[in-house]
Amino acid sequence: MEALFNLIGYVVYTALGILALWGGFNCVLAWRRVVNVRFRDEDDQDEFLDDLDTKLNAADFDGAIALCEDDRRALPQLALFAVEMRSLDFPQLRRRLSERFQQDVLADLDHRLSWVTTVIKTAPMLGLFGTVIGMMGAFANLSEGTKVDTALMAENIMLALITTACGLAIAVPLLICSATITLRIRKMENLLSVGTAHLLDSMKPLTATPARRAAGA
Repeated sequence: MEALFNLIGYVVYTALGILALWGGFNCVLAWRRVVNVRFRDEDDQDEFLDDLDTKLNAADFDGAIALCEDDRRALPQLALFAVEMRSLDFPQLRRRLSERFQQDVLADLDHRLSWVTTVIKTAPMLGLFGTVIGMMGAFANLSEGTKVDTALMAENIMLALITTACGLAIAVPLLICSATITLRIRKMENLLSVGTAHLLDSMKPLTATPARRAAGA
């Protein structure tokens, strides 16, 4: 029985280690994703929009595409999509831009943060499972009716305490990181909403209208 408790203890330690690595990995990816898709500040974004407006007002669509296609941030990619889809009417374009942002940016971030949340919830529960196993081993030692092995009991109690501490040590930093990333995502969305509104205002005169479609026909 004691060998079984030891085996379960090693499994719990291994699982906690894997959870810690997986949670940290997803935190890093989510953080990098936010950094890579957002502008540093509103002035930086306005500078890009001014350059884009200059090309759109001159009907230099090739220049606008060249300005956006090598910039992997969210707003330039949305602008690239808008310029390429300018044959759509304005309501369709606005809806497609919203869908594109949800699919290309938020979906990946939600996926990463959902894994972080799963680790935050799982690590303390797994630590509690290790605690139960350690206490079961300690009581099994007491119930043998022979001389109590104090060293073995101390080992079982140490398993109980260490797994609990490890679960909390994994969950608490990841919880802080997740909250920080979520805050940065909200700031990115607020900044991007301003930029997208500006982009749509610039694209509105260029999108297809019934009169333009009739003239094209």
